[in-house]
This record gives sequence, C-alpha cells and structure tokens, in this order.
Amino acid sequence: MRKYLFNGAVIGSVIGGWAVVQRTRNGPRDWKLLLTWISWGLTLAIAIGTVKEESDEKAIGK
Repeated sequence: MRKYLFNGAVIGSVIGGWAVVQRTRNGPRDWKLLLTWISWGLTLAIAIGTVKEESDEKAIGK
C-alpha cells in the first residue's frame, strides 16, 4: 500500500482529482466536464498500473 501512496504519479493524479472536484463544484456542467472525469480516471488507472508493473518487475528481479 505504501508503494502506491508515496509514488509521484499517484500523488499527482490525486491532486489532479482534487482540481476536477473543484471544477465540478464551481464550473458549468456540460460535456467537457464528463470528459474531464474520464481523463482523470484514466490517468489514475495508468498511474496505479505503472506502480504495480514496477513492483512486479522488482519482485521478479528483472
């Protein structure tokens, strides 16, 4: 769990998520907001996948 919490990509994605939440609360609700949420979700998924892949490589010893 610690490997995810202290990874720079995951931290950056969470900070980006906070910006998306603020935009949702204060901005207009249109199709661009939906795309922003989708983009943030994909960014978070890629960050988590990258951490898992790096962890698996270290476990195998590549």
